[in-house]
Order: sequence, then structure tokens, then C-alpha cells
Amino acid sequence: MSSHTQRTATNDRGEPRPWPWVVARWVAELRKGPALHPHGVTGAATLEVHANEQWWGEPWLDRPGRYPALVRWSRAAGLPGRLPDGLGLAVRVVDAGGPGRPLDLLFTTSGGGRWMRHVPLPRRHALAGPYSTLLAYQVGDRPRVLAAAPSADAPAVRSDLDALRTALRHTPLSFELCAAGPREPWRRFATLTTHSTQGTPPEAVPAYDPYLNHLPRLHPTPRLSGLREAAYRGSRTGRGARPHR
Repeated sequence: MSSHTQRTATNDRGEPRPWPWVVARWVAELRKGPALHPHGVTGAATLEVHANEQWWGEPWLDRPGRYPALVRWSRAAGLPGRLPDGLGLAVRVVDAGGPGRPLDLLFTTSGGGRWMRHVPLPRRHALAGPYSTLLAYQVGDRPRVLAAAPSADAPAVRSDLDALRTALRHTPLSFELCAAGPREPWRRFATLTTHSTQGTPPEAVPAYDPYLNHLPRLHPTPRLSGLREAAYRGSRTGRGARPHR
């Protein structure tokens, strides 16, 4: 371990950092990018919140509206070429909580059933199934898993970065954003539609962080939050990314 790593492995009070922080920081520094999902493609999108008959308990969800958004499609482990890999879909909804207050949602390829929605699944084709948050969000007064389901007419897109980049550049892609509690059916709350590839260099990729950028009544639940939040902070530190706020 380098002397620099040794110094930063403790906080300002000299207390040891949590191990997820240390590991994520080291990997991010080595990769000069995010610890997980190090390589990806970015694009612009629009997120439209729909009117719903049932009340969610979060003003942003209960008020129809259209918002500009940024998306990043990435490979979780950064495996090369056409090898199956878990895919991530990071979404930043600009000004969701008001001017300068974004909302970050991070989805991973998964199943859609009651149990499989919590399991990350590697894929060869990016639009062959749903993406989910894996762990629950607090939505209003209830915990619910969030999911992004590709539209029924989605094209076949391989999971390698070149294919993802081409798809974002040439084809508007649509995802239905849904939420469901343990004994609830999926309920749609928004539609996400991509526009174009931005070609953002890796060092300028926003540090998507659902623990930093959330809404008062739409945020990750406390389950494992300490470990996951430490990992996000460590990854930001290792890649030299400043928090958005």
C-alpha cells in the first residue's frame, strides 16, 4: 500500500475508513475511473413523469412533468469485447428536486420476478430484459424496488461498448420506469427516452451517486446503505471526482 493510500485510509479524526471505501478508492485510482462500471457511453435523454391514479407520497412522482436527463450505459466489471457482463444504466434527472438538485438512479441488469429483481444478471444483449435497483428505495412511506424495462419494440443491441455507442447515437431508446413493493405488481411512473451520444471523456463523467443525489421521499433504504455509501465515496475519491453538490 502506498504512503498516499495509507494517509487517506483514515479520516480527518484519524479513524480508519470502512473497508468498502478503501477497496473502491484503490480500484478507482488504479483504473483512473469508477471502481465499478469503469467504461461506458453517455447520452442525453428526456424523462417524463406520468400522471398516476394512485398516490406515491413523493411530490416529484405525484406531479406529471418532463425533465432533461443524462444517461450512462456501462459494463459492470469492465470485461472486454462481447463477453457477457452485468450492465448498468445510470440516470441523472436534472433539477428533479429544484434548480441544482438532481436525482440519480442506478439500475443493473436483473430479473423481473419477486426474487430475481434483486439479482444482478450478466447479458450478451443490452435490451433483452429489465434493469433494477437491486435493493429497495424508500418511495413515499413504502420500500419499493425500481426498474427500467426496455420498450417492447426495442432493437437487438449487443452488450459491448461499440454496439451500445452506436445504439445511443442512431436510435432513440425507450425505457418504462416502474416501482413495486414485495407484494405489489409493477407500476409505471415515468418513461425515459434517449436522444444522442455525448462523447464525454471518462474524467468528465458525472459521479452518479444515489446517496448524494436523491429526493426527500425517494431515496435508497438503510439496508446496506453504510457499506454502499462508503464505496461510492471511495470511488469518487480515487478518481478525483468532486461531489455534485
